[in-house]
Amino acid sequence: MKSERKQARVAGKIQKRLGKKHRQASTRPKKGKSPRAANTGAGRVSEASPKGRKKIATKKRAAIEKARTPRRSPEFERKETIIPDVPLPKRERYVAPPEKIRIGDRPATQVELGGSLIEEAQHPASEPLIAICGRPNVGKSTLFNRLTGTRRSIVGDEPGITRDRIYGEVEWQGRKVRLVDTGGVIPDDEALIPSEIFRQAQVALNEAEAIVMVVDGRSEITAPDVEMARLLVRSGKPIFLAVNKMESTAVAMEADNFRTLGFKEVFAISAEHGTGVGDLLDAVYDVLPASEAATEAEEEAADDEITNEDEPKLHRTHGEFDLHETKIAIIGRPNVGKSTLLNALTGTKRAIVSPIAGTTRDAVDEVVTRGGHDFRFVDTAGIRRKGKTTAMAEKLSVIMARKHLEASDVALLVIDATEGVTALDANIGGYAHESGRSVVIVVNKWDAVTSNREDKTQPGANQKVYTEQVREHLKYLDYAPLVFISAQKSMNVPAVFREVARVAKERRKRVTTGEMNRFLKRVDFQRASVPMSRRVKIYFMTQAAVAPPTFVLFTDKDVKLHFSFERFLENQIRESFGFVGTPIWFKTKGRNKKVEE
Repeated sequence: MKSERKQARVAGKIQKRLGKKHRQASTRPKKGKSPRAANTGAGRVSEASPKGRKKIATKKRAAIEKARTPRRSPEFERKETIIPDVPLPKRERYVAPPEKIRIGDRPATQVELGGSLIEEAQHPASEPLIAICGRPNVGKSTLFNRLTGTRRSIVGDEPGITRDRIYGEVEWQGRKVRLVDTGGVIPDDEALIPSEIFRQAQVALNEAEAIVMVVDGRSEITAPDVEMARLLVRSGKPIFLAVNKMESTAVAMEADNFRTLGFKEVFAISAEHGTGVGDLLDAVYDVLPASEAATEAEEEAADDEITNEDEPKLHRTHGEFDLHETKIAIIGRPNVGKSTLLNALTGTKRAIVSPIAGTTRDAVDEVVTRGGHDFRFVDTAGIRRKGKTTAMAEKLSVIMARKHLEASDVALLVIDATEGVTALDANIGGYAHESGRSVVIVVNKWDAVTSNREDKTQPGANQKVYTEQVREHLKYLDYAPLVFISAQKSMNVPAVFREVARVAKERRKRVTTGEMNRFLKRVDFQRASVPMSRRVKIYFMTQAAVAPPTFVLFTDKDVKLHFSFERFLENQIRESFGFVGTPIWFKTKGRNKKVEE
């Protein structure tokens, strides 16, 4: 009896220890020890242990990734297929029949579309131009990126990603030429954006000395292919047909089926892998005119390199580098008028403009020479929040916009005057401020809230009051100048050039150490609202770099400056030396400690 009670107590303890989950026999864990290796030894891990299982899983994942990764990198493939060691035999020069009409017979600044002539800016003719065209989603942008060796053009499976003209440079056999990527052309489509893509493509075809038409080798010949070939044949220019997506030699034999389009030069290529691209470039280069100016420039550059070998190198961040070109990124929310502003600044119809938000995908750049200085304006895609971007093309366009912003010198933050400053405008301005870019705030559509106001009963907006509102919402950009314009009517556009030139000059301003020390003696640091425990004593300070201006403070404590003290010192520096439109960075160096580079 006593033993039965003892057994019942033991069973109750076991059941209590197992808990409610394992009281059923079906879910109860099996008795016995977990399988472990008998002799693992010091430093060895059993396969049944958690570390062993993690190690096996890591090896499996690495094997899967290795199988997915191509055996040859794009760089190696480029060297092997695009740049062969042995020069290929030259082909006969292609001469257009004399009876055909040439687009080049008209001035290069005029393009015919729908019975009207559209004025366009003519690019410098120092280097010949090759145009890539074709219907949507055949691999034009992939071929453009392959030839230029960059990721300048956005590539995706969605048709119609590329819309504007994208320019780049190709170097082949020691010679450089220009390359232009156009959007997918559908000649019969009358919609707004497809018709604008067609107009942009016609401008590129008019400028080009040779044309490469790309078709999809995995599909049959389509009606847009036939219509595009008919338009190109009428141009009378050298045309080369690139049958893309021919990865294997067995499939490449089917490229001859596309000779029915009426082209003599047909090449089976794979833009993604680089196969056959070298043969295509050899044939295209044979028909291009020689560029004497480019050859002379290369010889002069080589002579300068030989002459200046022993001269010390100039530093861009120290203000010694002579800057001949200023790069300006036009940033902002979608549909605030960035592309319209680019067209107004360049005086052309360089970018496609439509009321549809998100029209611009790739970054469009154009160089404008004014007062002997080159301004390269880059029209970026509208930046949205991460949660608002769903399509692959939109996500890539936002990423490219951020990259072009970080590579620029000045950022034009475009704000819609009819909507005012939004939270997204403040976030985009923060990107430029944190990256150290100089900023000019451009309030666009100013005529819509003044002279062309829809509600005529309301008075027009006051520029002074509007400026105070912008400063209130963008307090961290209090150093950025404001410009009120109407890009659609080209109102006050010259003021943008003036402000850009001014902030670019201020961005590279340098103050000597002697001037900074005399400045420190004049400043009353007791007025700075800083807690006593966070106060530091500045022995002297010097400007270490420009673009943006960076100052090194030699202090008694190796601590980060309090934000109030940093703001006070920044305001005092701006009051004495200017630095309009550019952020100012500070670095501290305590006693007996080197500055972090």
